[in-house]
Amino acid sequence: MAPLVPPAVPAFRDLVRALRPSQWTKNLVVPAAFFFAYWDRSRAVPLGPSDLAAVIPAVLIFCVLSSGVYVLNDLTDIESDRHHPVKRHRPIAAGRIRTGQAGLLGLLLLAAGGVAAWRLSRPFAAVTAGYVAVQMVYTFWLKQIALVDIMVIASGFVLRAIAGAVVLPGVTISPWLLLCTFLLALFLALCKRRHEKALAPDHDPRHRPSLVKYDRYLLDQLIAVTAGATIVCYAIYTLWPETVAKFGTTGLGCTIPFVVFGLFRYMDLVFRHDKGGRPEKILLTDLPLLATLGLYGLTTLVVFLLHS
Repeated sequence: MAPLVPPAVPAFRDLVRALRPSQWTKNLVVPAAFFFAYWDRSRAVPLGPSDLAAVIPAVLIFCVLSSGVYVLNDLTDIESDRHHPVKRHRPIAAGRIRTGQAGLLGLLLLAAGGVAAWRLSRPFAAVTAGYVAVQMVYTFWLKQIALVDIMVIASGFVLRAIAGAVVLPGVTISPWLLLCTFLLALFLALCKRRHEKALAPDHDPRHRPSLVKYDRYLLDQLIAVTAGATIVCYAIYTLWPETVAKFGTTGLGCTIPFVVFGLFRYMDLVFRHDKGGRPEKILLTDLPLLATLGLYGLTTLVVFLLHS
């Protein structure tokens, strides 16, 4: 329950918690375009370390914008979150940050992020504006619609990837890579919904109305479908003629086993250990997944270095 008299000045730690810094790991999708474009042999003017001067601010701007979205989302969900065993402890739902203060904080973050995005790059600002618009529609409407809600979440990752490309000169992302990003994000969102459904089979509709419309068996099937589709799309991307021409090698195919194992490990955590509610926590704490990500990055780097 929220306290009867919220504090006049929120505690600093509550303000930080309201920004959800643990969710900023999602914005690591933004520099993906730089990493792959850096090794693109078909570019007339190769990217250099100096181009990071545009990528790093882009990541920080997305952190600011996403935090603004989270604050406004928590504000609109304040009553429903109070019926959730975990989310009721969030600063806004718990009443440790007043609604007016939360609204002002969210708007300031979006305004600051928008101005910074405009100053960094006009195309980047356009993509970030699209991201914020989609998230606002999700916050006030689409999150109530089953299946549509998770597709909107996945689209946010695609927009992050596109934003990381448009901020760099002459960089485009392979459609196959964008499709992989969408499918992987969709996979994680489905696993999260499955965890929520398993955690509360008799779900209180006051928390998340759309969850009532999900069927656990259907979610199991959709998770399997998206996992398989992600593997196939990534395999096609690594061996696609355009990809081979860009990097001068089919060696990226060596990374396919790591993608397969990573997805299998995540499914094991979801189905056998009833995890999946917080993907960012799993990806940062599960040792097999951390090792897989490290080996994937190392293998990719070795492939690029051998053919640079």
